[in-house]
Amino acid sequence: LVIYCENSAYNLLFYITRTAPFSQADHHFTKLLSENIVVALENIRLNELILTNQKEVLYRLGEIVETRSKESGMHVRRVALFTALLAEQLGLPELTIEQLKLAAPLHDVGKVAIPDAILHKPGKLEPDEWEIMQTHAAIGEKMLDGSNIEVLQLAAEIAGSHHEKWDGSGYPKGLKGEQIPLSGRLTAIADVFDALASKRCYKDAWPEPQIIDYLKQQRAQQFDPQLVDLLLDNFADFMAIREKYQD
Repeated sequence: LVIYCENSAYNLLFYITRTAPFSQADHHFTKLLSENIVVALENIRLNELILTNQKEVLYRLGEIVETRSKESGMHVRRVALFTALLAEQLGLPELTIEQLKLAAPLHDVGKVAIPDAILHKPGKLEPDEWEIMQTHAAIGEKMLDGSNIEVLQLAAEIAGSHHEKWDGSGYPKGLKGEQIPLSGRLTAIADVFDALASKRCYKDAWPEPQIIDYLKQQRAQQFDPQLVDLLLDNFADFMAIREKYQD
């Protein structure tokens, strides 16, 4: 017996053999089986559609934030891909890597609460302005915290920790070393790497040797030393992403 099942996403064939002839009960069972297969396939398709839509919404939200701060929407996509690549090199589970890729674009969501005069200032911020700018990390975490959606929980963690530094000199909590969530450590180096390699309103893109020197200098200071080593060991892969998703 061959059963053919299809929906808008899948076309499948099921082949069943047996030694005895098919009875009426067997035909009834086969019909129920095929109907359940079609329902299962449709559920898979709907779940994939929900995941695709969720991913698009998260990217769009991240792009809106970056557009307001006059950064390219491609920045959030690159940060997501850099974060995922580092997580892959660390050997993290596939599901965790995918969640990090979805959550990382919201790392700067708290900037929506920062006044334009500070957010768009081309020069160096005054001490009181810098103090206000730093609040975006805690604000972003608070905005996303409390959700029942795992990806948003992870995004809240990233928003609140991606400006912490390995040596404890970061903000908002002054966390040190492995006190900083891994998600924040991953996104931190991905975010800074892209900022260094990109042209901004206040600077030109840095040449590759200068980026490499900076990362080496900030190893075990600003960044997790293991992540610096992974990025430098695979520098060409990161630059390839940078070239593919240009502003």
